[in-house]
Amino acid sequence: MKKDYLKVYLSGEIHSDWRDVIKKKVAEMNLQISLLSPVTDHTASDDCGVKILGEEQKKFWHDYKGAGINSIRTKNMIEKSDIVIVKFGDKYKQWNAAFDAGMAVTLGKSLITLHEENLDHALKEIDAASSAVCRTEDQVIETLQYVTG
Repeated sequence: MKKDYLKVYLSGEIHSDWRDVIKKKVAEMNLQISLLSPVTDHTASDDCGVKILGEEQKKFWHDYKGAGINSIRTKNMIEKSDIVIVKFGDKYKQWNAAFDAGMAVTLGKSLITLHEENLDHALKEIDAASSAVCRTEDQVIETLQYVTG
């Protein structure tokens, strides 16, 4: 009997290779998982609105256009997903990642958070709504292996 592929959206921090690590391990372990992700090129993501819809004089409207177009992709990907993994890092305040986590929970998606212990307090409400709080990519992979096995 052929297994259905689980759809997993990889949200959050874009300044490290965590997505590549997970993609590589999913492939190596031949897990029945289809991975989805946002645009991870920061400049392309920030500038997509003005590139498509036209330049803006004010930064607010520049960002507004980009956020609107990115939200189409993000909402679509989260809605398609069975599981949403949100990685939080130290480099920037990731309000968009927190928003994605909230959207996932609201849509009834299983949520896995990935972050170091030093962010526990800041993320306590998000962690309380998640099904698993992982500290490493290996823990994420082991969780995915378990739920697909």
